[in-house]
Amino acid sequence: MKSSSFPYRSLLFLFASASIFVLTSLASGKTYPALLAVGDRSKIADVPRDKVIAFALYTVHKNKLKLTAQLYPLAKDESHKLFLDVKRDGAWKQIAETTVHPIGWSATFTVPQWDTRQDHSYRVRHALGSTFTGMIRKDPRHKRTIVVAAFTGNSPGPGGGKISKKDVVINVNKINPDILFFTGDQVYNHFQHTAHWIKFGETFKDIIRNRPTVTIPDDHDVGQGNLWGGGGGKVKIDTQGGYTRPAEYVKMVERQQTSHLPDPWSKKPLKQGITSYYTSLLWGEIDFAIVEDRKFKSGCYDFDIVKKKLGPRPDHIAKPNYNPQDFDVPGKKLLGDGQIRFLNTWATQWQGVKMKSLVSQTIFSMASTYHSKGKTFYYADFDAGGWPQRGRNKAIDAMRRCFAFHICGDQHLATIVQYGIDDWRDANYAFCVPSIANLWPRWWIPKGQKPRRTIPGGQEHTGDYLDGFGNKLTVFAHTNPMKTGREPAALHDRMPGFGVIEFNKKTRRITMNCWPRMVDPTDPQSKQYPGWPRTVHQYDNFGKASAAVLPVIRAKANDPVVQIINEKTGKIVYTLRILGKVYQPKVFDRSASYTVKVTSGKDTRIQKGVKPLAPMPDKKPQ
Repeated sequence: MKSSSFPYRSLLFLFASASIFVLTSLASGKTYPALLAVGDRSKIADVPRDKVIAFALYTVHKNKLKLTAQLYPLAKDESHKLFLDVKRDGAWKQIAETTVHPIGWSATFTVPQWDTRQDHSYRVRHALGSTFTGMIRKDPRHKRTIVVAAFTGNSPGPGGGKISKKDVVINVNKINPDILFFTGDQVYNHFQHTAHWIKFGETFKDIIRNRPTVTIPDDHDVGQGNLWGGGGGKVKIDTQGGYTRPAEYVKMVERQQTSHLPDPWSKKPLKQGITSYYTSLLWGEIDFAIVEDRKFKSGCYDFDIVKKKLGPRPDHIAKPNYNPQDFDVPGKKLLGDGQIRFLNTWATQWQGVKMKSLVSQTIFSMASTYHSKGKTFYYADFDAGGWPQRGRNKAIDAMRRCFAFHICGDQHLATIVQYGIDDWRDANYAFCVPSIANLWPRWWIPKGQKPRRTIPGGQEHTGDYLDGFGNKLTVFAHTNPMKTGREPAALHDRMPGFGVIEFNKKTRRITMNCWPRMVDPTDPQSKQYPGWPRTVHQYDNFGKASAAVLPVIRAKANDPVVQIINEKTGKIVYTLRILGKVYQPKVFDRSASYTVKVTSGKDTRIQKGVKPLAPMPDKKPQ
């Protein structure tokens, strides 16, 4: 969620349609036609032809490897073939080849039946003599704890963006995470994605070359200060709900950043031929749902905020005299119907899975109240994931039905929150990670309300609150900008850094870490931001208090999958791989009977007509 420091409307009308022009080859002086959307190749550094492969990133999901290489510009008469080799018995062996796309110079390899039981050295190779090497890791499913490093906001400008990010690479390699998530705004230039995507790769290639990496584009990546995608349509003003940049530009960005992700759940073309990439990624027995919380989101232009004098622009309410429910109207969407169907299906799929996590660009609440260097207050921001409210609640409800933990970014403000739908703390935990470099500072300082319940020993402004759209959220920690006394102040006073999430499969505990920039995370004397680390249990991600419980389940094998179905509604209440052999399901309707399914391997035992027992106090696992 960015209220960009770029001029708000002037950029939105530029390059409203795709244009064709001729790019001059840096290597040979010959010409090559490409869309203007690629950007001025003169902004991309010329490199020796044996260095033409810039970087590569990959994922492995259910024994399928997908690897995307990004190249510096190729001339028309240079080979557009690319080869993938692996080292076997000390020698390189070619296993795949592909073709470099002429718009944006990226290329994707797909290798089925990948052996995930061992590490593999790989080499991407071009006929000009260029290579890029790295390691495709074995699936860490036998590790007790899976470590995720998560990032957002790779600003190249104000807020310390011009300061070297080498410290991030060094410290992430010290932590040695199993997987990386870049949750958005890898690129801030709105017209030259390829050039700045290559700079992103140049900066981070030494952490992404050797481990699975997810990159999902947010608004700035696709050339907009804010994005309400509206299902892929074309618009002149972003708040109308669509894309202001040419469709080919958007396609190029998503090809470069997401073509290495597991196959998309839906291949149905959207408006303008833009496609979806939302999917799931199973790694180390943690099942990650990767969603697009911008692409299908409705616009807010039709609310006439400016005309009604509620705010200075169509997406911000700056006056207190408004009713949040006026904006919770039918037809407005957050994730879109297809993604909700995907999440509801994903929530029931537990083969090879111990825990689940959802990854998105931003948090599903409005978890900031002040923004910009001038610290401007706003009551409501329609770019926030807290609007539209019913869409937000659908997304959270789908998440909590599988006890999923939420990883996200975008806010330029790190927070730990627990969502509430009907009551505070009745849903999932979310960790919004800090920006690598903070272009647009934000603060969480609610105005005109005190917390309904505080956090023992917590920071100021933590506890149970309503956000600007009337959504319930509990804030456990935040990184409000402050004078830190650290230099360079332009970087550190905006509280930059990255997040590290540890999924302990043995105990089912999830630990959130929030590391400042230029701090050695392996030094016992190093301190995280106040409020971190914090640990929650997998079961805490469905925080709703029980109305009753069902009889105790005593399974024959450890860690079976338990599914509870409300027979009165026919709906799945939740699906969960329990810890151990004994579990007492909580339920929320005392008048209903339930179907209980217990699955161990290929064996599923079903008991129907199960009646609730008297309610019991919720207990956290010991």
